[in-house]
Formats: sequence, structure tokens, C-alpha cells
Amino acid sequence: MSTSKSHNPILHEKLSNGLTVIGEVNKSNQSAAIGYFVRTGSRDETEQESGVSHFLEHMIFKGTEKRNALEITFELGNMGAQANAYTSEENTVYYGAVTSEYVPHFQELLSDMIRPALDPQEFETEKKVILEEIALYQDRPHFYLFERAMRDYFAPHPAGNSVLGSTSSISALTRDQMHAYYTRRYAPSNMVLVATGNFEWERLLSDARLQLGSWQDHSAERKIERHSRSPISKTYYKKNISQAHYLLVTSGASATENHRYALSLLSLIIGDHSGSKFYWELIQKGLVESCGADNDEKDGTGVFYAHASLGPERVSEVKEIIASILAKPLDFSDEDLERARTKVISRIIFNGESPLGRLMSIGTQHLYREKVNSLTETVEAFKKITRADIEKALAEYPLTNWSEFTLLPEENS
Repeated sequence: MSTSKSHNPILHEKLSNGLTVIGEVNKSNQSAAIGYFVRTGSRDETEQESGVSHFLEHMIFKGTEKRNALEITFELGNMGAQANAYTSEENTVYYGAVTSEYVPHFQELLSDMIRPALDPQEFETEKKVILEEIALYQDRPHFYLFERAMRDYFAPHPAGNSVLGSTSSISALTRDQMHAYYTRRYAPSNMVLVATGNFEWERLLSDARLQLGSWQDHSAERKIERHSRSPISKTYYKKNISQAHYLLVTSGASATENHRYALSLLSLIIGDHSGSKFYWELIQKGLVESCGADNDEKDGTGVFYAHASLGPERVSEVKEIIASILAKPLDFSDEDLERARTKVISRIIFNGESPLGRLMSIGTQHLYREKVNSLTETVEAFKKITRADIEKALAEYPLTNWSEFTLLPEENS
């Protein structure tokens, strides 16, 4: 067991089958959050399995060998649990928050759910739900652009795989394919059980051994490669939209690199939703509806991107303004840096004051780095970033060689 230097130490134990259990106990809370973080997502799928990770996330709530879907729903409701799940390109997370008295019950339920029955009838019913969800998201221009842009930017790297999959891939997916994927990717050593807030650490550990200790482990490795490419330019068209959407993408820091701190601060200076360069030059002047910038940290690779939603008649003007800002990433004052630092630290602290916020931070940190920082350590890491650190990050990731993606309204014929 290891701890970090914080008021609430990070507790850590690996079970004999490889499942990692992490806890941060805070007795001042009246609730606790628990989650299973699985290191699997769309980048781990074959072309024939496209969308299976997200589909499987839905099936986790649709019954186990002990409980059917209705019983799971009733038990969650009877505890007043705030339970949910999400799937990304790289991780699938099942989580919830309950008042402290229900922690053992919720842990047992979640530990049962993580081994679903994959009932064939529930599978076919939920497939219809997934197809409706795909149709819904395809109607959202921002999602439509990002999904296509990431696919084209990363190809053939799997980090650009679609999380939802396509209508054709989901329609063709079978229950046996899903079971094979689950068996391949859901291994104890590829998962982390995390608890935060007011709970009993030793009880959490003993229950984890009892509930999942017999689960046999196997290798579920992921191929990690950094992605780089020559710049590309793509224009997409979509009917029944009134705005244009613009996206620039280039190489950025991965989730394991220290440069991620500097580039995160720089992204706030450039493109935060208030008080940034984009804000003053684009939003405040009424040139765009929305815009932003971010360093998207992925497993072994990363991208820095900038985006804007705007009227089609202003695309050329806005492109020029964005290009002029991005061409001078170090054109900021000490006050700009301090303002960005204050923003990110405030957001970290606000998020970290809730068990659910800490749960997400701890779980994702361990999936990517197998190391967890306390809230204090994370804050201190951002406090230490200087202009020189940003210069070093830009020497590695100069924010040049941008790939450009534009979504425009298609004229209805």
C-alpha cells in the first residue's frame, strides 16, 4: 500500500488477480462515489466491432446472472444513487454516488453489473436505442464535424475511431461479437476500482476480494503509438444547418507528458470561453457564436485544437483572425498567464471538493499514468508552470502544421 502527501492520503492495493483498488477517504463528506474504470474504448475495436464499447456500456445496465434490468433500476432508485456511465475513444467508466450508508450495497451492485449477462433479447432491444442515438448525434453539427475530422486526421491510427460506430456497423454487430470483445478487453488487470468520500477502506477491499477476487486475469494490452501526419484540409457539407463550423488540429502532448500542464494553460490563454484571446477577438466582437482551444491528451499521443462556430459569410475573416492568434502563441503577458493559472486551479479545486469529481480525476489519472496525484499535488503542478515551461512545450509542439476542417451548409436541391 502506498500513500501520497495530502490531508486525505491516496490508498492503493492490487488484488491477486490484477485488479487495482484505489481509495481516497474523506470523513467530512456525507456521501461517497464508486466507479470501475476500464482501459478500453473505440481505439481498441476492430472495424467490424465499431461502436461495440459504447454499446456494451449500455448492456452493463441490462442485466446480470443475478439481476435483470428492472431489478438493477429499482435497486439504484432505492438507494437514491446518482449512477451513470460513459465511453470514450480510450476508456469506459461505470460510476455513481450514494450516501455513505449505501456504499457496500452500491459496490456489490456495481461489481455484479460489471459482469453482464448480455441477454440476447436485451441486446436486440438496446441495438435500436443505439441506432437512434447515432441518428441523434449525426444531427448535431459540432459532433458531425469532430467525428469526421478526427477520423481523417488520425487515419489509420485507431485514436480516430468513432465511439458510436456507424448505422451499418451497429446493425451488423452480433451478441457473440460483443461477448468476444468483452472477454478480450474486460480483464481485472485492465480495470481500476476507485472509491472517494466517506467510506471504509478495509471494507471496500474485503468486499472487492469477495466479489471479484475469483475473476481470472489475462492480458489486454493496447498498442501505443504516437501519431503524426502532414497537414490536410477537408471541407464537409451538411443539409439543414445554418452555421459553419471550423476546426484546426495539430500535434499536442499526450496524457503521460509533463508538457500537458503548460499546453493546458496555453489553451486557456488562447481559447477559454471568457477572457481569452479568442474571446476578445471573436466572441466579444460578435464574429462567432462560440469558439475555443484545448490540448486533448490521449494515450501515447495527443492533439491541440482550435474551433469556432460562425455564420458562413464570416468563414474567411474568422480563419484569418484565428491564424494570426495561433501564429504567435507566446504573445501573452504575465497577467494573462496568472489569469489562466487562477482559472485552472479554481476549476480543479471546485471539482475536487465533491467525491464524484475526485473519483473521475483519480480514475483517469491511474488509467493513463498508473500514478495518482492528490488535489494538492495537482494544484502545485500548475502553480509551478512558468513562461519558460510553455516555451519548452512549444519547442516540442510548436503549434504549426495545422490540419484544417470546415463544415458548411449544403444547399437544399
